[in-house]
Amino acid sequence: MRGATAMKKRLVKHGNSRALVIDKAILDLLKIDDDTELEVSTDGRSLTIRPSRDAEQRVEHLAELSERIMDENDDLFRRLAE
Repeated sequence: MRGATAMKKRLVKHGNSRALVIDKAILDLLKIDDDTELEVSTDGRSLTIRPSRDAEQRVEHLAELSERIMDENDDLFRRLAE
């Protein structure tokens, strides 16, 4: 975990589901409140939870990189297309 602090947690029963209680200090650090949409993903071994704004920023960053690569390699792409 790159520079992260690990802690052990247990799930708590929430109706027919289970919930993970996240400490206020962590929520404050990540600027997450009750209205923050979260992105939950898994690779089959671990669970990742992050604010959706991170996903939006990644999409914007990838779009910028894609545009830059297209601009820098325009001639090459045109020759390959012929």
